[in-house]
Amino acid sequence: MNRLLIADEVRAALAEGRGVVALESSLIAQGLPVPHNLQTALDAEQAVRLAGAIPATVAVDGGRLVVGAGRDLLERLADPQSGAAKAASRDLAPLLARGALASTTVSATLRAAHAAGIRVFATGGIGAVHRGAAHSFDVSSDIDELATTPVAVVSSGAKSILDLPATLELLETRRVPVIGFGVDWLPAFYSTATELPLPHRVDGDREAAELIELHLAVPGAGGILLVQPPPAEVAIPYDEVEAWIGGALAEAERAGVQGGAVTPFVLARVAERSGGRTLTANIGLIVNNARTAARIAVRLADVPGSTVFGT
Repeated sequence: MNRLLIADEVRAALAEGRGVVALESSLIAQGLPVPHNLQTALDAEQAVRLAGAIPATVAVDGGRLVVGAGRDLLERLADPQSGAAKAASRDLAPLLARGALASTTVSATLRAAHAAGIRVFATGGIGAVHRGAAHSFDVSSDIDELATTPVAVVSSGAKSILDLPATLELLETRRVPVIGFGVDWLPAFYSTATELPLPHRVDGDREAAELIELHLAVPGAGGILLVQPPPAEVAIPYDEVEAWIGGALAEAERAGVQGGAVTPFVLARVAERSGGRTLTANIGLIVNNARTAARIAVRLADVPGSTVFGT
């Protein structure tokens, strides 16, 4: 049984050398509340199409790793009653073996995109180093997957509730280039910028595409991370977000919330404290990142393969 199911539209676009953008589905099943989850996924796909590329939302269903999920599958993932699992790359084989329905996180989507031959992937924010990781060792598998899987990821950095300085350090350690897309400072997901400078920057879709092509041609290269801030009209000042997060983390500690339950607890509390502003920002940056990734993918399809390394 062929476990990789690539939608006909995606397969045709790849065969013809057109731009394709992979999209994760954990935002549908776990990341956003109903009805925003399904609508945001559809809006992200539409943004990719309007920019001239083909969207390929990834999911697990019926023993297949689906690249290019149809509307019916997206609707099932969006239904809280479906019981959809959340698949990181480590979970793919067990979930495929039992024929489960599952969304894919950044790490699983990266692996699926590479298997299908897709070079660009858009998400909201990557998972990374959690606050207090020096004691808990809680570091997302997204980091290692980025380090080993040769796909370009467009995001708004890592989620704000994480340890952003430690994340930037670990990305450097794992040899993942972090490139500012029109910016010199690391975005903080909901916020425009942190005080963390980025070592590299590109300006414009073509410059980004040329850099991606060259990076992927380097022998043994893994992934590359391009970061851009959320749209200005939905961005929230960094200090405000930090205050909400600090309060939510303290509340979680008092309540004895631990392990994997901390992140959803903190995100829910931050959304409440912000009066819904973080939800608006999250939706805005997801769609905007999909649009940017599509423009880059279109340009990348026109960039001749690098011959610098004999490829």
